[in-house]
Amino acid sequence: MSDSTAPTLLFVIGPAAVGKMTVGAAIAARTGFKLFHNHMTIEPLLRLFPYDSPQFQRLNHAFREQIFAEAAASDLPGLVFTLVWDFDDPADAALVERYSAPFRDRGSRVLFLELTADQSVRLERNAGESRLAEKASKRDLGWSNGNLIGMDARHRLNSLDDFAHMPHLHLLVDNTHLDPDEVAVHAIEHFGL
Repeated sequence: MSDSTAPTLLFVIGPAAVGKMTVGAAIAARTGFKLFHNHMTIEPLLRLFPYDSPQFQRLNHAFREQIFAEAAASDLPGLVFTLVWDFDDPADAALVERYSAPFRDRGSRVLFLELTADQSVRLERNAGESRLAEKASKRDLGWSNGNLIGMDARHRLNSLDDFAHMPHLHLLVDNTHLDPDEVAVHAIEHFGL
């Protein structure tokens, strides 16, 4: 049973530099939702611990889970969270479930806006001003471009039929040739935000 006053959780998912943060910001600006992009926890922790360290991983997930719990219990209209999801890694699916749990427990809608774009376009976006302003760890473009290409080669970062059982909760948009505002308007209309 859903609670009509419960905040909506909107995941914006897709590969690196596809435009998740920018589209999320455009949605937030039109809906009153709050944008919680994944680097809001990553960047402060990288100043203390390496990404692959147990300390980084524990703190990153603990901070996020606490933020999700507080947001789900709040009077916010909704929360937009950006995430790179490896669909072949069961740990990533379990993480999405953990992040969603406080919202689901309250009867909130949990939605998935999935973005895809050509790698060449994403490499251009990887050097975008707003991306580099929010994500200091991406400013070494040689490393960041290599990381993007490597992630694409090693992981399945877009879904296949993973959302077939819940098509009304998922929207896939190829934003190779779309600006963030077009994608935001389409998502808002599709999900009735």
